[in-house]
Amino acid sequence: MTEVRPALRAGGRVDDAAVLEAAARLRDGGLVAFPTETVYGLGAATLDAAAIERVFALKGRPADNPLIAHVPRGDATTLSAVVEPAAAADPRVDDLAGAFWPGPLTLVLPRSPDVPPAACGGRGGRSRRPPPRSAGRPSGGRHG
Repeated sequence: MTEVRPALRAGGRVDDAAVLEAAARLRDGGLVAFPTETVYGLGAATLDAAAIERVFALKGRPADNPLIAHVPRGDATTLSAVVEPAAAADPRVDDLAGAFWPGPLTLVLPRSPDVPPAACGGRGGRSRRPPPRSAGRPSGGRHG
């Protein structure tokens, strides 16, 4: 079922109920649309191979074109789930994020073995970028 439910109210206030609903949809294997710095993205839970395949199919995205994992800066738990622990703990990651985020910097880090290879376009790296404040800050990793 397709449903449009804005997560932001007038004045930029977050609709927590809409964010929680989107998080539940992600946990249940669903897809959600969200704003990025330049366009809208179609997202799935990072570790859900079937949902990731649906993103590729719906977008007509080539299988060798990897997806970006939107992980809020400072969310060490989610970061550790999508990249190798040594990469997640590398202080250079926080240094670069602190200097350039929010903004269009994308870090490509070695992926966690838990991340389906399809998400990375069959490559070993995982692109990581923070979501825009309006999309990522409210949810705080609630998708699980």
